[in-house]
Amino acid sequence: MHEMTKQNLETAFAGESQAHMKYRIFADMAQREGKKNIARLFAAVSYAEQVHAQNHLRALGKLGKTGENLQSALAGETFEISEMYPVYHAVAEMQGEKEAQKAAHYALEAEKIHAAMYKSAGEAAAAGKDIELQEVGICPVCGYTVEGEVPEFCPVCGAKGTTFKTF
Repeated sequence: MHEMTKQNLETAFAGESQAHMKYRIFADMAQREGKKNIARLFAAVSYAEQVHAQNHLRALGKLGKTGENLQSALAGETFEISEMYPVYHAVAEMQGEKEAQKAAHYALEAEKIHAAMYKSAGEAAAAGKDIELQEVGICPVCGYTVEGEVPEFCPVCGAKGTTFKTF
């Protein structure tokens, strides 16, 4: 692939991914405000942006089989843990940006758990197996992730366990 095309696809993937998430969040907000049709509109367009992002990822050759996708996911989480979020947190701290510090801390703590889960799943996939996975709980405030029983309170941010979203 030519470098300019690759860069364009990567930029487009990032933009479509951000639009997907932003519109999904907007849909949730509209739903909470009782504007169900606006919420539905945001959700529909969010899905379209996800389709665009998937097409760009495929064109980049970065959409593989499950084992490859797990390796890619683990590499991303590892980068976030070892480099990205520690630096983001340090800069936010240096600049006195409390909300940014909190956001980086919350993400870092969740990414550590995600990396461990992806590592385990990758080992199973490499052996040609699926994983045993209990219900997964996600804290809606900080993203803390737990497999199995949800704690009474989130160990990272203190949110009530009853607010966790389960998968």
